[in-house]
Amino acid sequence: MIEIEKIDFQKLNGLVPAIIVDKATSQVLMLGFMNEEALQKTIDTNKVTFFSRSKNRLWTKGETSENYLLLKDIKVDCDNDSLLVYAEPQGPTCHTGEYSCFGEKKENINWLLKLSELINRRKDELPEGSYTTKLFKSGENRIIQKVGEEAIETVIAAKNRDKDEIINETSDLIYHLLVMLAEKNIEFTEVVENLEKRHK
Repeated sequence: MIEIEKIDFQKLNGLVPAIIVDKATSQVLMLGFMNEEALQKTIDTNKVTFFSRSKNRLWTKGETSENYLLLKDIKVDCDNDSLLVYAEPQGPTCHTGEYSCFGEKKENINWLLKLSELINRRKDELPEGSYTTKLFKSGENRIIQKVGEEAIETVIAAKNRDKDEIINETSDLIYHLLVMLAEKNIEFTEVVENLEKRHK
């Protein structure tokens, strides 16, 4: 993942700042400090661990609340004295119960991009037991048919004014639309860019 021995812990008396980023949304969650031992424990346990300056000891985020930050990746800056840590939060990151220590609200739209990427991988790899694989193997006509079916079911849910059903059917529709885009070799980002152009 990274070469710990290349990190310069000396500039801040044995510590380096670690910016924690939500892997799914690319949003900043918090800032902490790590010494070499905390960084090694983070890598060994896959749970983000800091050196607490107030407690003067190692502190694994979530050790009390169980809102752990599961390690996904670590990047080192160009001066080898700061870390960008990508993690999967298991609950609110801030002790106040907020998603981010900076008051940010979770931007779920980025998760759609991740879902689109996953669907494209399913198309390439066709893993057994995957519903997405089944759709791709069934061919474009079946995929297009499913988009039509889900669109109709979304309309019916809207006419019935059933909020939960509208959310469920819209989720099904969006998923099948992403599958259709992948089948047609169209990136979801192309659709987003087109919407941005229209807005301008």
